[in-house]
This record gives sequence, C-alpha cells and structure tokens, in this order.
Amino acid sequence: MKLQGKNDQELIHMYVAGQEAGLAELLRRHKSKIYTSIYMLVKDQYLAEDIFQDTFIKVINTLKTGKYNEEGKFLPWVLRIAHNLVIDYYRKEKRTPVITSGDGFDIFDVLGFHDESIEERMVRDQTHKDLRNLIQMLPAEQKEVLIMRHYGDMSFKEIADVTQVSINTALGRMRYALNNLRKMLQTKEISVRVS
Repeated sequence: MKLQGKNDQELIHMYVAGQEAGLAELLRRHKSKIYTSIYMLVKDQYLAEDIFQDTFIKVINTLKTGKYNEEGKFLPWVLRIAHNLVIDYYRKEKRTPVITSGDGFDIFDVLGFHDESIEERMVRDQTHKDLRNLIQMLPAEQKEVLIMRHYGDMSFKEIADVTQVSINTALGRMRYALNNLRKMLQTKEISVRVS
C-alpha cells in the first residue's frame, strides 16, 4: 500500500482506525516544517525537540479521542498547536524568544556556500549575525511572521492559520517587518560610514 499517495485526511482516518502507519507517514511528511518552525521561535535544539514531542502527544491524544475536526487542514492545525506550546513555554518562563546564533542547528549553516575565501566567509558570517540582531529588534508580531515565512518556509495561509489572523494581516506584518529591516540597515550603513 502506497502511503505517499494518500492525502493527510486519509492518513488520519487510517491512524484513527488503528493503523499506526498513517501517523508515521504524517510525521515523515511534516516533521521538518514543524520542527523548523518551533526551532526558529525558541532557538534551542533540546527545547525545540521537547516542544515537538509535546506537540505530537497533543496531536495523538486529540486524534485518539475523536476530537480532531480540522478537515483538510492537518499541517496548519499541528503548527498552531506547536505555536501555542511555544507561547505557553515563554509565559511560564516569563521571557520572550531570542533570535541569536547559539549551539546546535543554525539555518545559515545549511544554505550551502561554495568556494568562498576566508574573508568572504567572515563577511557572510558577520552579515548573518547583524541580520539576526536586527530581526531581534523587530516588534514581536513582525518577527514571528518573518521567522515563519523565511526560516519555517510557511505559506502566508499557514502563517495566518497558526497565528489566527487574516492572510492580509500576515502579509501586512511581513511588509512592515521588511520595511523596518530596510530602515535599520540604512541606519546601520550610515553609522558604519561615520564611525
């Protein structure tokens, strides 16, 4: 039986009917996007893994109890659960997510730069560090949409579903985030030239 040919809804029905392979295929299909979106919010590999596991415990419990009713919207539903668990974590910790490079997975390390000199790599690393610092200075809603879109590779529809806003609001937040980053970059270039 070809599981790859089945849509998410069919896999959910398989799992609810007792076929574990349905959930295994859903996990294989969506694990990377879900984990990345969590990681980009928490920037800690172990915490992201914990929240990822908690997310799937909630998913399993909801499916097993027959309370799942998001027909055709499995991934946005799971991303919303993950997003809420991240928010719950930070509420408990009374702190906000930080976007800085740290130990573990760094999205910039997998972008694949080839044949660059030491100087080019140092410039690139500094540019990425500066960009992460600037992203950190954005308002929370703008930062969240930017991370989900560029690091989590989510569509604006998925972002709207997860953050529970309209697509236009998600698009607006992205536009403001990019405008604010442009302004900050221009200010930074001026201050570098002056100093």
